[in-house]
Amino acid sequence: MTISEPDSAGSDPREAPSPSGGGGPAGVSRRGFTRLLSFAGLGAVVVAIWGYLRGWFSGPATPREVEVAGLGEIAVGESKIFQYPRSTDPCILIRPAADRYLAYSRFCTHLQCVVFYRPAQNGFECPCHHGFFSAADGSVLDGPPPRPLPRIRLEQRDGKLWAVGMESS
Repeated sequence: MTISEPDSAGSDPREAPSPSGGGGPAGVSRRGFTRLLSFAGLGAVVVAIWGYLRGWFSGPATPREVEVAGLGEIAVGESKIFQYPRSTDPCILIRPAADRYLAYSRFCTHLQCVVFYRPAQNGFECPCHHGFFSAADGSVLDGPPPRPLPRIRLEQRDGKLWAVGMESS
């Protein structure tokens, strides 16, 4: 049994160029490409974990007052999208009657998909798993969501509507 020895140039036979010309057009070996791909994947995992932990340790959003709309800005039966309490939390303001405004979080309580207002059905539909919520009180009417939509408390001041807090069930 013989052990292969390096050739006269001192290179390892396992590092021989591939039959296709070796090294590729940029001169990167398979081993180098695999190493680069591994580091890129590791970097993506680290960034994802960092983002998750940052959100986890930042704690709950501190309710603040946000101007949502002017009184009469949206017509009866229409809606307006706004963000509350953070700029990454979508909410929806609806006007079911001339003297009534309601606002809810747009995140479905099942898997956090965004819900859409359906005025003809007087409710909110979640397209991910066909959940349906009442526009009157946010309660679950159909599908897998376990809880009602969180409601946004509104106040009327100086001809404007303000989001001032959240009510969760």
